[in-house]
Amino acid sequence: MKEFSIIIGLILSSIVVGQNKNIYFGGGCFWCVEVVFDDLKGVEEAESGYAGGRTWNPTYKEISYGDTGHAEVVKVTYDPSVISLDQLLEVFWYMHDPTTLNRQGADIGTQYRSIVLYEEDKEKEIIEKSKAKWEQSGIWDGNYTTEITKLKKYYPAEEYHQNYYQNNTSQPYCSYTIAPKIEKFRKRFKNWLK
Repeated sequence: MKEFSIIIGLILSSIVVGQNKNIYFGGGCFWCVEVVFDDLKGVEEAESGYAGGRTWNPTYKEISYGDTGHAEVVKVTYDPSVISLDQLLEVFWYMHDPTTLNRQGADIGTQYRSIVLYEEDKEKEIIEKSKAKWEQSGIWDGNYTTEITKLKKYYPAEEYHQNYYQNNTSQPYCSYTIAPKIEKFRKRFKNWLK
């Protein structure tokens, strides 16, 4: 019995735990970005937050003034054995206009800039290659303004921002801005949905 326990222990210790990875996307209002990524197979969690700036523990009010340097971002926790970083980037490039500097639609300011923040240095090359590929694709006219940078610190947004669309579908911003994006996304990526 002791030998059996040792063998089981060795087998369990060889199973790699925690293979999920994180990537951070900013492409306008985080309510729009969160709901899109939350729908994908292999995405364990999409959480609205702030990153890319200089202020510690920023609040939504501080972010809204545009003085913190932070962008509204979504932390996407994903299982790379189900969905790849390349696939997540494809969704990102498709679902927002990366050619507009500090703006998405009516949302204007540095907090709405196009940005990808990564945790591991090896991810930078994947992101840059994906950006170059999609920039050449012609899906959007113009040069991509997307900032690509290593994550220094991420701050989750206030609780009322989490799952905002799901909890506020009748709110005008949700029905007129987010809903059409979701429809476009679900049509294009129907085979990738949960």
